[in-house]
Amino acid sequence: MADAPRAFVAGHPIGHSRSPLIHGAWLMRYGIDGSYSAIDVPPEEFRALTVALRAGEWIGGNVTIPHKETAFNLVDRRDAAAEAIGAVNTLWLENGVLVGGNTDAFGFAANLDQRLQGWRDGQTALVLGAGGASRAVIHALLEAGYSRIDIVNRTVERADQLATRFGQKTAAYGWDAAGTLLKSADLIVNTTSLGMHGQPPLVLDMADVRPDAMATDIVYVPLETPFLKLAAEAGLRTADGLGMLLHQAAPGFSHWFGTWPDVDDTLRDLVIADLNKVHS
Repeated sequence: MADAPRAFVAGHPIGHSRSPLIHGAWLMRYGIDGSYSAIDVPPEEFRALTVALRAGEWIGGNVTIPHKETAFNLVDRRDAAAEAIGAVNTLWLENGVLVGGNTDAFGFAANLDQRLQGWRDGQTALVLGAGGASRAVIHALLEAGYSRIDIVNRTVERADQLATRFGQKTAAYGWDAAGTLLKSADLIVNTTSLGMHGQPPLVLDMADVRPDAMATDIVYVPLETPFLKLAAEAGLRTADGLGMLLHQAAPGFSHWFGTWPDVDDTLRDLVIADLNKVHS
């Protein structure tokens, strides 16, 4: 009898990851004889992990900080999202070929599909921050049909790099432009760590925001960030960042275990209970 399939999430450090909780819940729900483990892999050991993967010791896995760019360079083939974003967060084998995908853009969009109906009808988005996560968000917005994406960052050079990467529908600005750009935004997305547990809040003057605009944050600890609280007080519909984490996990699970899993309130409540336990 074949060994039970094993998948992983690899990062350094990795103790904070909620992925084993999510995938473990799905394995139990669907009665699948398999496992999903968190493994701490220092940067100098990551290549060895890909060798073990190709040898069949694992069926695949997730990749998180600091390995996403390294994985991008080490796989045999990349999916379109990984190519566009420049990072890999999901690994699987296809006929012995190590494939790297990026499911963050999918997770971002699927969360809004579930929690912010009508977000795809928007034309102009304001993206706050120009770090790694913003690349997935911009890719998702372009895929959804947004015609203008304004990127605001404290270091305008980083925003410029993103605008150059993603082309003519994107434009870069310094942080001082945020107040003006808010006036025309259909969707406002915080991709910075501001407002995360232990970080200073993201403060924006929402006085001139459009009443029919929507707002979302990729931070999910706390679930209602200071930014989302400001947006809600201004009358905007909002979506927290937890759903992005849950939905981005689904494609990998499907690749490894052959079942597309449900992202429902039962799973959401399970992860929220775990977050509350840690941050209470």
